[in-house]
Amino acid sequence: MAKKKDHMNLVFIGHVDHGKSTTLGRLLFDSKNIDEQTMRKLTDMAKELGKPGFEFAYVMDKLKEERERGVTIDLAHKKFETPKYYFTIIDAPGHRDFVKNMITGAAQADAGVLVVAANDGVMAQTKEHVFLAKTLGVDQLTVIINKMDVVNYDESKFKSVKEGTEKLLKSVGYKVDKITFIPTSGLKGDNVFDKSENMDWYKGPTLFEALDKLDLPDKPTDLPLRLPIQDIYSIKGIGVVSVGRVETGTMKVGDKVIAVPGREGKGISGECKSIEMHHEQVQEAIPGDNIGFNIRGFGKKDIARGDVIGKTDNVPSVATEFTAQLIVLNHPTVMTVGYTPVFHIHTDQVACQITAIEKKLNPKTGETLEENPDFIKNGDAAIVKIKPVQPVVIEKQKEFPQMARFAIRDSGTTVAAGMCIDLVKKE
Repeated sequence: MAKKKDHMNLVFIGHVDHGKSTTLGRLLFDSKNIDEQTMRKLTDMAKELGKPGFEFAYVMDKLKEERERGVTIDLAHKKFETPKYYFTIIDAPGHRDFVKNMITGAAQADAGVLVVAANDGVMAQTKEHVFLAKTLGVDQLTVIINKMDVVNYDESKFKSVKEGTEKLLKSVGYKVDKITFIPTSGLKGDNVFDKSENMDWYKGPTLFEALDKLDLPDKPTDLPLRLPIQDIYSIKGIGVVSVGRVETGTMKVGDKVIAVPGREGKGISGECKSIEMHHEQVQEAIPGDNIGFNIRGFGKKDIARGDVIGKTDNVPSVATEFTAQLIVLNHPTVMTVGYTPVFHIHTDQVACQITAIEKKLNPKTGETLEENPDFIKNGDAAIVKIKPVQPVVIEKQKEFPQMARFAIRDSGTTVAAGMCIDLVKKE
């Protein structure tokens, strides 16, 4: 049997209308990861809906509502292979009100493709996505300067947009010498899968080739199991099936596990009966695996989205309060003590109150600028104390970086993002 290819989760990010879905559709079609018949159906549908040229985007936008509106709403998970890896592609919507999908998407990604349109350059949302990607731990990026057909494949245009993008990436701490910048046209297919005949000035890889140059991230299998629950289903003949992605450690069939906080915050114990991945039964799941699993002892009402599964000998931390380092990305005014927005922590969403702002930091160096400031505003980094309205599972950055990150949302926008550095455990 051929060795199973290594698996990676890849997120596509970037401003709305910069061509993410189209590029993705093109990538999947040209690399024969979708067949012509499907493609033909989509082309006909695009014409019928009066949106010819949108068919590649349709590959990702399967929901009818999205087709009619012509925007990407939900995260579309797609499998896709290169010679070296097999990817689950997470298509993160560019639209403002869909940033929360982007958060759950990026938090699951091992690498990202940032799409910047050659005719627009860096936009407000490009910035927001880059900040988020960095804060949520997407350390590897490939950048495509897309829509080169719109600017007549002009090299100087590519160079100026590349410069602007490099500046943005450097400002949040990406090492740009490690990042490949590729001039593409998703619509026409230049440098996505096939080498472009319109840009002989570009000597680098296509997007497809660049994906094989990504490094496999370390799988934190040596850490204890942490598996946040994303959804729960009742399936005839099997029982309660939970779905989630293993963040750290491993889970095997037969393992004794516990979900916390669980109903009434007591924790629910059980035994893992079966694990399924991409519709196949597996004996073991490792970090990065998106799985469905059945636990003997878990009833539908016992567990909820946002609960985290660990082994009974190493129970995930349930915090009544925690200390975090965060960065304010996009708050309309200022953040003060008493502010109670919604925190997105792994798959959980919980209102949390800021109970103290301990210090303001220089976002680039981390040095203290001010002790106990009255407020923090856009661009500020800070150490703050936080009290969730009900106990929440979160871990310290230095012990479980995968379980320490969060984003803060308020009235439809991501206002801040950060990580837990200390916590008070629930008695």
